[in-house]
Amino acid sequence: MEALVEPVTAWYGHAARDLPWRRPDCTPWGVLVSEVMLQQTPVVRVEPVWREWTARWPRPADLAAAPTSDVLRAWGRLGYPRRALRLADCARALVERHDGRVPADEEQLRALPGVGEYTAAAVRAFAFGRRSVVVDTNVRRVQARAVTGVALPAPSYTAAERALAVSLTPSGDADAARWAAASMELGALVCTARVPRCGVCPVRDRCAWRAAGFPPDEHAARRRTQAWHGTDRQVRGRVMAALRGADGPVPRALLADAGPEAQLDRCLAGLIEDGLAETDEAGRYLLPA
Repeated sequence: MEALVEPVTAWYGHAARDLPWRRPDCTPWGVLVSEVMLQQTPVVRVEPVWREWTARWPRPADLAAAPTSDVLRAWGRLGYPRRALRLADCARALVERHDGRVPADEEQLRALPGVGEYTAAAVRAFAFGRRSVVVDTNVRRVQARAVTGVALPAPSYTAAERALAVSLTPSGDADAARWAAASMELGALVCTARVPRCGVCPVRDRCAWRAAGFPPDEHAARRRTQAWHGTDRQVRGRVMAALRGADGPVPRALLADAGPEAQLDRCLAGLIEDGLAETDEAGRYLLPA
């Protein structure tokens, strides 16, 4: 496995993007915030929001005390705004359980609201430089191509992939943390899903997929392409944008352009159920206090 790890980490030394959450002065809280924001959201959209967010709430205690409406407005158009609520819940849990500090222990991290297996491993590696097995979509793709010899990994994370990730992770803390960052970066910048840049890949001569002649995606028929136009996600996004931009409660009539009536009703009910909106005594809609 060293034949893969060493060239990728060496490449990372000169190719890594200069991102604020990778800098030595970034706190573990800043790393945790970045990992939540980066879920299903590209770096270019996350970075300005992350900067504003961490300047406004530099510690978990600061976010824990913030009104929900402020949190949702600051989240802006990052999408999946329930992540903002989970981050606020996480901040409160850190204050209550860990004296406002982010723990390095993976089990304690996974017990926090909104923190799953990947986020806990990433925070342990990137915030504390400790060994953990960090596997996101980018890492899965690098493993699938370079080692397994397939175009793309299976739609669902498999036990075989997990075992492979464990075997690839160096035993030392610093080497493991660097491998985690390097393999993710390779997948994000070079070993991309649609148009991989194989000509500049540091392991192109060792890549099993390349050696096999670039076979097509064997799982293509099982992959779902997520639509956007006309979906509930689009309607919910329009409603949230209207509520964030309003100075006060918004009558339903002013939300009519967000989508067809039945769909709008369904989305409004869903936003209330998710804690992203509420109504006043007059039945108008607003962000939670």
